[in-house]
Amino acid sequence: MKTVAGKKILVTGAAMGLGKSFAQRAVAEQAADVVLWDVNERALEETAAELAALGGSRIHHYVVDVSDRDAIAEAGAAVRAEVGGIDVLVNNAGIVRGNGYFWETGNRADIDKTMAINSLAPMYIALEFLPAMVANKGVEGRVLNIASSAGLVANPRMSVYAASKWAALGWSDSVRLELEQSGNEHVKFTTVCPTYINTGMFDGAKGFWFTPILDQEEVVDTSWTEMKKGSALVVLPWTSRLNRAISGLLPLKVRDFYLNTVGVYHSMDEFTGRKSDSSRIGAK
Repeated sequence: MKTVAGKKILVTGAAMGLGKSFAQRAVAEQAADVVLWDVNERALEETAAELAALGGSRIHHYVVDVSDRDAIAEAGAAVRAEVGGIDVLVNNAGIVRGNGYFWETGNRADIDKTMAINSLAPMYIALEFLPAMVANKGVEGRVLNIASSAGLVANPRMSVYAASKWAALGWSDSVRLELEQSGNEHVKFTTVCPTYINTGMFDGAKGFWFTPILDQEEVVDTSWTEMKKGSALVVLPWTSRLNRAISGLLPLKVRDFYLNTVGVYHSMDEFTGRKSDSSRIGAK
C-alpha cells in the first residue's frame, strides 16, 4: 500500500496524542473517510473540527469507551452502517496506571481497565472490521496495533501494563501469521513496540542507556510508513531491539543485571502520568 488516499481509516484514542497524529496523516494523504473513536467527548469534538477544517476527507467521530465490549459492538455497527467497511484500522487507545509494586495496588478495578483497553479492546475492535477486510480479496487492508516495548521485556512498577502489552503483542503477531497461513495476505497486521513517548501519558518516566524519551511525531511517521509497507514488527528505538535480543540470549540473572544497570528496571520510579487527565481512557 503506497498511500491511504481514497481509503477508509479508523483510529482509536484519536482525540489527542498519537491517535490525533495518525488521523492527521490520514487526512494529509486524502483518505476518503477518517473515523475517530475516543471517550473524551470534548477533545474528540475539537479534533474532529480541526480535521474537518483541513478538507479532503469526510470526518466521523464517535464517543466510545473501548473498555466496554458492548460499546465497541454498538459503535462498530454504527460505523458499518454510516461509513461502510474499514480499510485501515489503527488500534491506538491505551492507558497506564500507577508506578507502585503489584501488591500495593489500591484500586483493583485498574487491573481490569488496563487489560480491557490495552489487550481486549484491540481484539474486539478487530472483530468488528477484520472479517470484511479478509473477505474483500481485491482490496489491501491494514491493521496497525500500538503495543509497547514493555511487551518485550519485564519491567518493575508496571507489571499490569507490561502484561497487557505482552498480550497485545502475542495476539497481534499471531493473527499476522494466521492471515499468511490462510492465504489472506492482502491484509497485513503491523505491531509497533515503542519505549516511552513524549505524549504526556508517561510523564515522569525516565529514558535509559542511549534511549531518550521518543518524539511523538517520529514514532507516528515510522509507524505509518511501516504500516503501509505491511511490516510485521516495529521496535523503537534501536536500543530496545538490542535489549530484546540480549534478553533472549543471556541467562536470567545476567539479563536482570544488565537491564538494571542500563536503567530499564528503574525507568518507572518517578512516573506520574497525566496529572490533569489521569482517569481518561485515551490516546498514547
